[in-house]
Amino acid sequence: MNTLAIALGAFVLYFIAYHTYGRWLGQKLFRLDPKAKVPSIELEDGNDYVPTSKGIVFGHHFTSIAGTGPIVGPALAVIWGWVPALLWVVFGSILIGAVHDFGALVVSLRSKGQTVGDIAGKVITRRTRILFLSVLFLALTIVLAIFGLVIASVFKAYPQAIFPCLIQIPLAVIIGLTLHRKGTNILIPSLISLGIMYLAVAFGDMGLLGAFNEFLGGDPANPGSNGLSVMQWVVFLLIYSYVASVLPVWTLLQPRDYINSLQLLSALGLVVLGLVAACFFGGAAPPSGGEGLALEIVAPAFNLRPEGAPSMFPFLFITIACGAISGFHCLVSSGTSSKQLKSESDAQFVGYGSMLTEGFLAVLVILACVSGLGLGTGTGENFLSGTAAFEARYASWDTAKGLGAKVGAFVEGSANFLKALGLPTGFAIALMGVFVASFAATTLDTACRLQRYVVQELAASLAPRHRVNGKRTGEFVEGNPLSWLTNRHVATIFAITVAFFIARLPGGEGMKSGTGGLLLWPLFGAINQLLAGLAFLVITFWLRRRGLPFALALIPGILMLILPAIAMSMNLRDFAENHSWLLFGFGFITILIEVWMIVEAISVWIKAKGVLQEDRHPPGSTDSEGGRSC
Repeated sequence: MNTLAIALGAFVLYFIAYHTYGRWLGQKLFRLDPKAKVPSIELEDGNDYVPTSKGIVFGHHFTSIAGTGPIVGPALAVIWGWVPALLWVVFGSILIGAVHDFGALVVSLRSKGQTVGDIAGKVITRRTRILFLSVLFLALTIVLAIFGLVIASVFKAYPQAIFPCLIQIPLAVIIGLTLHRKGTNILIPSLISLGIMYLAVAFGDMGLLGAFNEFLGGDPANPGSNGLSVMQWVVFLLIYSYVASVLPVWTLLQPRDYINSLQLLSALGLVVLGLVAACFFGGAAPPSGGEGLALEIVAPAFNLRPEGAPSMFPFLFITIACGAISGFHCLVSSGTSSKQLKSESDAQFVGYGSMLTEGFLAVLVILACVSGLGLGTGTGENFLSGTAAFEARYASWDTAKGLGAKVGAFVEGSANFLKALGLPTGFAIALMGVFVASFAATTLDTACRLQRYVVQELAASLAPRHRVNGKRTGEFVEGNPLSWLTNRHVATIFAITVAFFIARLPGGEGMKSGTGGLLLWPLFGAINQLLAGLAFLVITFWLRRRGLPFALALIPGILMLILPAIAMSMNLRDFAENHSWLLFGFGFITILIEVWMIVEAISVWIKAKGVLQEDRHPPGSTDSEGGRSC
């Protein structure tokens, strides 16, 4: 009953938080105005700025911010005990993460849909804009380089997930074209798409489709069946990301994320129902027969010194990112979602509500790892249950930290919940494999679009311009490569090319080509959380310049500047001891950028109170300061 009580308690807390704290933020702090003219209407272009119903934007936003973050982070962090992981997820998402996402969305809505990096140059100083965008570029490059590997790993481990994931692409295009051209009600296409996707999960590994999956992903039980290589998958996924990035959002990005959200949220509902069934009736019968095992927490509540693991403080708060607070979310809020909302009043539902939904997902991940695994994993002589099943995954840091171990712990644990409903093992495993791969894919294509914005903004700021009487004009110097990067196609190709070359490098000593994203992955956790702190800094200055209360942004902002700085400093020591000078260099530069931005902020803090600054670089325009928003 403890497992069920935790799930229900978390849901109730999130529900109360949305209707109390979230509503207060929207009405009293941000003062949302349903009659205000939003960027999607004021700057509608049919490509990036498209007025969209809040349900569809929620689907895009939720699937984009979630990715695999709320899965792999909590699935690893339970090694320090399920209690600290659970507390950080629940209270972190309510008091910090949801405020961060909501705030970034509102600030962007009030700034013509500009990204947080662009807004930093307005509310703090011009230099902070370049510094912020530089951090964004590094973080998004790591995301693009690594998420192809994440998806490829899922497809290798669970090839039955390949066809159900790929079928989502043509379904999305059909829905996007139908809704845009005919204005059809979204309900019927949504239900049809959801039914097709579940049929694809149920029958997508049979006959010719099974052969198709094996051809692309290989057969985990047959080492001689390789399927596509990791780099082949990365190339395919980056090309897909390019297409998704440059097409109008209504064509592929919006409908794919929306129908994905329907499948993912319905799958979450099934997991909750399975958890309830397992609580009252036990899990499915073991392979050898007999009664199903009782559902109970088989992990320690606290484990402050796991073998080989770094200290819980500050690394618990860095390891669990998306489930509690993630800087990547500010990019989605200000990069795409703010350009699609058709009313300010929708911001609470999309910004605050999506983060709470992700927090609940992270709670279910924790429960799947600490309770679901105990219902049994493996077959034959390798079947383990109870505490033994948990310890097989979490005996030490080395056994728990691998990508396959983290994803596998969640997939198998949550599949045990589904099997308690009487669902076949193959369907349950396939559904959870699709669940993970779909989240990763939506983050990949959104990250590519966001990186395109960042590249365009950086290029527009740095590209040389013609001068008249010693002053720069809005016209770029022709033929300069930086001016080329202001084009969306060139910027996107540049983004995926950089990601490709990083991904194809060896991931470290003794590792083969095609795992290069792993080389920079140790930096991502700290950089990601640092982004959250810097975004809070921008939100704080935006509030201060308008004479609004800013403590609710400043306090969590300070926390999210200190925690990643401590973690990065500890990482630098390890990088130096291991002679990982590339990682050391990137980490050291990141800390310098953080310190520089804080100094810039302090220098203008006093004179910023109540002083509004004009919009120096509205979307689609350039000025003498070199600003441009895309």
